[in-house]
Amino acid sequence: MNKPVSIDSIEPSGAGFRSDRSLRHETFATVVVVIALIAAMEVASRYVPDYIMPSPLKVLEAARKLFFQDYTHVFVTILRLIAAVAFSMLLGIVFGVVMGMLPAVRPYLRALVIIDTGVPALSWMLIAIFWFKDPEMRIVFILVVILLPFYALNVYEGIRALPKDLLDMVESFRPTRWQVMRYLVGPHIVQYIFLTTKSVIGYAIRMTIFAELIASAIGVGSRMGLAHSNFQIDQLLAWTFFLIALSLSLQAAINTVEKHFMRWRPELEVR
Repeated sequence: MNKPVSIDSIEPSGAGFRSDRSLRHETFATVVVVIALIAAMEVASRYVPDYIMPSPLKVLEAARKLFFQDYTHVFVTILRLIAAVAFSMLLGIVFGVVMGMLPAVRPYLRALVIIDTGVPALSWMLIAIFWFKDPEMRIVFILVVILLPFYALNVYEGIRALPKDLLDMVESFRPTRWQVMRYLVGPHIVQYIFLTTKSVIGYAIRMTIFAELIASAIGVGSRMGLAHSNFQIDQLLAWTFFLIALSLSLQAAINTVEKHFMRWRPELEVR
């Protein structure tokens, strides 16, 4: 008699190989681009003054000094970023789930979210300065109202994308609303949450720096503003490279967490 085969034990042939190969290619491409940019900086620095384009070594020296002297600003910026993204994610999931599962309030919440997307980021920043005295409240408010629509709309679209056959099958067991959320909606929208986070993390970093530049005296954004005022382009570039490294690191961390939660999903490649 043949032994039954568990569905969990079936994996697409070559999926792991393709995933590892793609990761190596992406890493190699990133390294090549970084080397090319550094080489371009070095060449440009030989033909223009230092206040326009310093050499990579001067930028590296500036970065070393900044990170040892201003590490508090780095910590504050990262903490603000993580807190704002986490709160935006939580609130956006709530909005998206309510829009997806409560038709009575869906038009009103959706209209509110759509209106939010039409307000320029600069308007929210200037409004926050009038509304809040505490710089931390200003920055968190700015980031939340900017990032929340991304999560709310994507979660809502994720719920709308639920296969009807799967929904009918689950409802045939007469589940409670909580059981539908736990066993059907929750697992289905996880991929949409990760996709949204990967899409907005770079934007969130830019908005954090912009908000710190306008509404706070501490943080990387405020230090970049100070470097600009003092015409210290080496420090400005050092902070810029730090933000690029931060974005790449966060993207890698999100990808790692996503692979853990989505390990059941096969790695497919369209030929």
